[in-house]
This record gives sequence, structure tokens and C-alpha cells, in this order.
Amino acid sequence: MSSGPTVVQTQVVNYVLPIVASVVTSFRLYCRARRSLLWIDDAWAACAMLFNIGLMVSSALYLRGYVLHPQWAKVALYYTLSQCFYGVVWCSRLSILFTVVRLAYWGTQRRILICVAILFGVVWGILFAQVWWTCESNPSWKQLPRPQCPLGRDVAIAQIVTDVLGDIVLILAPFLIIYRATLTTAQRVRVICLFSTSAITTVVSLTHAYFVFTVGELKEAVSAMFEASISLIVANLSVVVTFFLRMLADDETISRPIDSGSTTIEFGIVVEEP
Repeated sequence: MSSGPTVVQTQVVNYVLPIVASVVTSFRLYCRARRSLLWIDDAWAACAMLFNIGLMVSSALYLRGYVLHPQWAKVALYYTLSQCFYGVVWCSRLSILFTVVRLAYWGTQRRILICVAILFGVVWGILFAQVWWTCESNPSWKQLPRPQCPLGRDVAIAQIVTDVLGDIVLILAPFLIIYRATLTTAQRVRVICLFSTSAITTVVSLTHAYFVFTVGELKEAVSAMFEASISLIVANLSVVVTFFLRMLADDETISRPIDSGSTTIEFGIVVEEP
């Protein structure tokens, strides 16, 4: 009996999860576009979706046609899917963070959150580079029939630390705005629960890091596919759930003044009013 997923099983996961994540993201963008509320957080979600599609395509080519491709193409596909993975995960985190930014008061709150966003970008760049220097320092893996770099302990530790800290920031960031908003207890709980779904990504990312640290191979690939698509789905939850909440209760809104106008916060969606 096989101790891990087969190539066929991995291909199924590779197609199903990104398609589901893309449908959810497209629905999120539709919800925002129809109300003329598209913003930076939606742009990051769209980027994450494109990276996820790139991950799906490169993984499909890597898994299905690895015998037919020349060796340099196999290596290129491996590097492409590795970097698309980071693109999905960190674009998704930036989308969540900028959803919080759009709800924050102008001034100190936004400056802090934007600094965190810049830090997220720096971490993404470091992780991006770490794959290159780890793999290029021991290029013997490039000669394997299905080239897969042994990323090892350092990459696993870096993923664990950055994933856990990043998700903690995303869970705590909404508290910057909640404590100053006029909310009922039920509304506070609802907002906190929406943003706390980042903890789901943490669990999946820890599983992926475990396989990076230990067995690798197709188990690592499947766990990476799960982490990428789950990260993207979680990034869209605040908007998608808001859509259905609005259908159930149109009057559950939070209002506060901003500058010369006012802003209505509807659990992840900001509506500027004259």
C-alpha cells in the first residue's frame, strides 16, 4: 500500500482546490464591483488568484508531463510552482491586511497597518530568495527524473515562524479598529470571528512545513496546494460572508464619521457616504 498520495490523486487535488478558490475569489470581486467598492485588498485577492492559477498550471505540467519535458524545463517548472505558492499565500495575507486597512481610521492606525504590509512584502521577498539559495547551493536534485529540491529544516523553520507570526498579526489587527467602533456585542463577536479564520491557514501551513521538514515528495506538494487554496479562500471570507449577512439583515451596519463625510462599515465592506 502506498504511504502517500499517487500522482493521479495529486492531480485531482491540484485541479479541484484552485478551481474552488478561483470561484470564491471571482464571487468576491463581483460583490465588490457591483457596488463600486473595488479597492487595494481586492487587487491583492485578484493577484493571489492569478498566482494560484499559475500554481495549478505549472503543477499540472510538472506532474503530468515530467517524462516528456527536457531537464531544464522540469527544473524551471519546479521553481515556477514553488514561487507561485509563495505568491498565493502572501498576496492572500496582504488582501486580508488591506481589508483591515480600509476599515481603519485615517492616521496612526493606517500608518501602522501599512508598515505591517510593507513588512509582509519584505518577508515574502526573503522567502522567495531563500528557495533559490537553498536549492542552488546543492544542485544535484536537478538531475532527478522529477526534480524536487530538498528544502530541509531551514526553509521549514522559516515557513513556520513567518506563517504563525503573519497569521497572529492578521487575527489581532482588527482589534485596532473594533475598540473604537460603536458595536453591539454580537457584532463584535461576528467581526472577530470573520478575521480569526486566519487561524485555519496557520493549521494548514504547519502541516505543510512538517512535510517540508520530513518526507517531502508528493505529500509536500499536496499540502502546499491545500495551503495555497485555503489561504485564498480565507482571504475572501470577510467579503463573501458579508454578502450573505446583508441578505439576512440589511440593517446590521456600523457607522462612524470620517473626514468630511461618513463611512458605513458592513463587516469588511466600506461604503463612503456624502
